[in-house]
Amino acid sequence: ALHSSPRLSSRMEAPVVQIDTTMGTFQVELYYKHAPKTCKNFEQLAKKGYYDGTVFHRIIRDFMIQGGDPTGTGRGGESMYGGKFEDEITRELKHTGAGILSMANAGPNTNGSQFFLTLGPTPHLDGKHTIFGRVASGMEVVKRIGNTQTNSVDRPTTDIKIIRARPV
Repeated sequence: ALHSSPRLSSRMEAPVVQIDTTMGTFQVELYYKHAPKTCKNFEQLAKKGYYDGTVFHRIIRDFMIQGGDPTGTGRGGESMYGGKFEDEITRELKHTGAGILSMANAGPNTNGSQFFLTLGPTPHLDGKHTIFGRVASGMEVVKRIGNTQTNSVDRPTTDIKIIRARPV
């Protein structure tokens, strides 16, 4: 008898990256249709272990959790393309609620490796940050990370690490 492989049947679905953190595991699905270059960057960096051992360096309750910087400072990180790459902003995707995966940047077309996950609606970020996915499972983990105690510069008082991030 022929068995349908789960790997093949999921081809039609969005690619998923699993993120194992010191506070639990969550998965994000990637919006290749809207942001192919951004999704490829995130997936390739995850595949090569770029995010392993990095921290969520900036957390603002009810707003977002930010990570993806190997220096842990919020000023580092490079894309798979070397340096920075351009935005892929579309009117169709908006920061409408919690669980949206979007690129952190330092102004237009400065995407590297840093990303953030929203903890609520953030409409003021629409048109300024590339949305490239959403939390597919483990939103309670993202929320728990979002409730971490932070200092005056929004850095968690205890490191919250990405142990491992890989495409599923």
